[in-house]
Amino acid sequence: MEKQSTMVIDATGLQRVAGAIAELSELAVDVEADAMHAFRARLCFVQIGTDTDIFLLDTLLPEVRVAALAEVFADPARTKYFHAAGGDLQYLASAGVRVKGLFDTHRAATLLGWPKVGLADLVVERLGVKLLKEHQQSDFAIRPLPDSMRAYIADDVRYLVEIGRQVKAACVAAEILEEVELDCARMAEEAAARPDMGHESRPKVPRGGLSNAQVQLAEAIAEALHALRLKWAEAANVPMGRMLSNMAVGAIATKPPKDLKELARREGVRGPWVRDHGEEVLQLIASLQDKATKGELPKSAEVQKKDSATRKRIDALKAWRGEKATARKVTPSVVLSNPLVDDVATLPQVTLEALRTLPWFGEKRLKLYGAELVALLSKG
Repeated sequence: MEKQSTMVIDATGLQRVAGAIAELSELAVDVEADAMHAFRARLCFVQIGTDTDIFLLDTLLPEVRVAALAEVFADPARTKYFHAAGGDLQYLASAGVRVKGLFDTHRAATLLGWPKVGLADLVVERLGVKLLKEHQQSDFAIRPLPDSMRAYIADDVRYLVEIGRQVKAACVAAEILEEVELDCARMAEEAAARPDMGHESRPKVPRGGLSNAQVQLAEAIAEALHALRLKWAEAANVPMGRMLSNMAVGAIATKPPKDLKELARREGVRGPWVRDHGEEVLQLIASLQDKATKGELPKSAEVQKKDSATRKRIDALKAWRGEKATARKVTPSVVLSNPLVDDVATLPQVTLEALRTLPWFGEKRLKLYGAELVALLSKG
C-alpha cells in the first residue's frame, strides 16, 4: 500500500506523531533547510518515515517543536535510519534534539565499498524505484509548499526504513556492523551544534607549483577573502558560497590579479561580484602583498600542522591499515577511520589499555589489531 504523507502544522499534529512512533523500534529521518538560499539557514522540515506512515513536520511553525520528540530520538534502543546524516544531525542538535541509535545508510554503504552510495542509487538498485531529485537545491522555506516539493521531501524517507534494513543486513554479512555502528555513534555524538559561520567551509589553498613565500601570501589572501565574503553574504542574506565560492577564493589567492580585468578571469568569479566588490579585493591584495614584502605575514598553516613524529605515525598507520584492509577484503576505513588514525597517532603512549579507552575504537578492533598497533607504534 502506498504511504500517504501527513503535514504536521501544530501541537496537536505533533502529539499524534509522538503517539504513532512511541512504540516503534525503527524510524527513518531526514531534514530540510534553506541553506542554499539564506546566510543563516533555518530548519524548515523534519521528515519521519515508518513502515506505514510519513510525517512532514513544518518546523517553521511555532507550535511544531521537534524537541518534543527528543526522548524518542535519544533512545539508543530505537534505530534511526538517516542518509548522509552529518548536516541533519547538526540542525537537530540546534533544535534541542540529540540522536542515539543512528544508522547512516550513506556511511554504511561507503564502508561496504559500494560504488554508488546516494539514496536514489540505493533505492533504484535495491527496490527498483526511481526517485526524482529535481528539488535538491530548492528553497524549503517557501509556504505554501508546492505539491512537487512535498512529494520530494516525503520520498526522502518513504523507502529509507527498508533500505536501512537491507544495508544493515549487508553489513552483518560483511562482518563490519560493529565498525559501522561505532562510526555512526561518533557522528551523532560530535554533531553537538551547527559550526560557527566563521569556521565553516574555510577555503584550502592549493600548494602545487607555489614557493613557500607564495603559499604564505596565498593563505593570507584566502583568509582575508573568507572574512570579507562572510560580511558581504550576511549583508545580502545569501549563502557564503554563493557570494564567493571556495574555488574562486583559491583561484584569486594563488594567482593574485593586478586589475579588475584579471580578477574577472579567475575561475569561479562572476562579473556582478567584480563590479560590487572588485576594487575592495584589489586593495586587500595590494595591502597583503606589501606586508609580504616587509615580512609581516603570519607563517603558513603548513608549518603549524602536526609535529613530524605524529605525521610519521599517521603515515605508518595508513600504510598498515591499507594492508589489513586488503587482507580482510574491506575498505581501509573499516580497519581504522581517518578520525581514529588521528586518535591513535596522538596517544601519548600506545598500549592495549590506552586503545581500549578510545571512545570509538571498540572491542572488535582491540581484539583484531590491538597487539599489532602497539608493536607498530613502539618501533623507533
